Amino acid sequence: MAEDGVLIGRSDSPSSPGPQSLRLDRANRHGLVAGATGTGKTVTLQVLAQGFSDAGVPVFAADVKGDLSGLAAAAQPNEKLLARAEGLGVTLQPSAAPVIFWDLFGQQGHPIRATVSEMGPLLLSRLLELNDVQEGVLNVVFRAADEEGLLLLDLKDLQAALTYAADNAKQLSSRYGNVAPATVGAVQRKLLVLENQGGANLFGEPALDLSDLMRTDAAGRGYVSLLSGDRLIGSPQLYATFLLWLMSELFEQLPEIGDPEKPRLVFFFDEAHLLFKDAPKALLDKVEQVVRLIRSKGVGIYFITQNPADVPDTVLGQLGNRIQHGLRAYTPADQRGLRAAAASFRTNPAFDTGEAIQALGVGEALVSVLDEKGAPTMVEQTKVRPPNSRIGPVTPDERRQLTAASPVRGLYDQLQDRASAFETLKARAEQKAAPAEPAPAAAPGRAPPRARPSQGEQMVGAFATSMLRSIGTQVGRQLIRGVLGGLMGAASSSSRRRR
Repeated sequence: MAEDGVLIGRSDSPSSPGPQSLRLDRANRHGLVAGATGTGKTVTLQVLAQGFSDAGVPVFAADVKGDLSGLAAAAQPNEKLLARAEGLGVTLQPSAAPVIFWDLFGQQGHPIRATVSEMGPLLLSRLLELNDVQEGVLNVVFRAADEEGLLLLDLKDLQAALTYAADNAKQLSSRYGNVAPATVGAVQRKLLVLENQGGANLFGEPALDLSDLMRTDAAGRGYVSLLSGDRLIGSPQLYATFLLWLMSELFEQLPEIGDPEKPRLVFFFDEAHLLFKDAPKALLDKVEQVVRLIRSKGVGIYFITQNPADVPDTVLGQLGNRIQHGLRAYTPADQRGLRAAAASFRTNPAFDTGEAIQALGVGEALVSVLDEKGAPTMVEQTKVRPPNSRIGPVTPDERRQLTAASPVRGLYDQLQDRASAFETLKARAEQKAAPAEPAPAAAPGRAPPRARPSQGEQMVGAFATSMLRSIGTQVGRQLIRGVLGGLMGAASSSSRRRR
């Protein structure tokens, strides 16, 4: 780590030779690491992650190929690495970063979960690829569950709530608009597809506590939380939706702190194009809002992708720190992306940015970061420094040993299944199916037993009791869904009404 920030590498440019570093007090202004496959993005990400960790900044990153796990082991210097470090004026100090491994499937790290209620109807609709009508029904199901005091924790709870909606479609339709059993069935089928893809592992308890992503070790180094993504990336919608949920949770739960001396957390979003692919405009608007405002909560978001054109302009404009590896312009689309990448940098009169991007070798990049005034520096050709940690993955045995010694060991490994919507609705169904007991005869001199209330009276009474019982949890769940939950559900409903 450089004294004033994270050392990226060194520029030999005549205009501004010397080290290129990312300032810690500007690291929450977000960033972009782009470049074609095989140009060195992973090593650059490793250098940044370990640099932030050494500075006491916790890091979260998805390890799509498994290579980032090398952060957990010290580098094994060879002649090539030592020569590169010497040529850049860098002293290679082999060391490992403190790492916590997470895995949605619980195989290569600690399980990581969210509840269905926390995820909210908007993100679930995107995850399930629902159309407008199906999304509207899902919003009704969430509203009815809130009013009935039904906890939606895992997918079997959501399936039970959908069955309840189908069975009571007439009553729900009179209150919220048309709820067709056929539409409910279509949502249930898509939910089954998600379960078959392993999506059930995402939902349940214990849910992730964000404070466990913001830990530091005894030496003051930030923990690097690595989400195993080699299997998860096989379900792109699940991958992108989970990371988007996590980003929105950070935005909603963390307090405002302005511009800190260093970030509270740095969030690396690899394969960022999956987040924006086919996303509706309403969702893109909210992503832009989160990216724009989350910096004041001390969180830096760094998108990693092949081409800057993969990121919408409204979001790209919020990314102040940029590292561009080589691009190849073989097709007209590639050429347009190259021109867009070159135009996004502050021009350096010493070279043509577009030509330089095409001529970059492996481990070289164009770098422009924010200076002490928050203005982007002139773009410089930079050779990226070698990391102090291992280039390449850790072994399965090393991963198991590190997971066994993890500071969160035992907190998430055992799935909990407390009483929630599934159990509540099952108990109601069993109670309804039980034979009614005969009414006792009235004793002499006593008033006859009170007549059983009508079905309508029962519904009114149950509704009132349910409302009183669930008002606290209802408000809590609706607030949790916040920006990408309830608010977006309302926005999408209003957009459907306009159509």
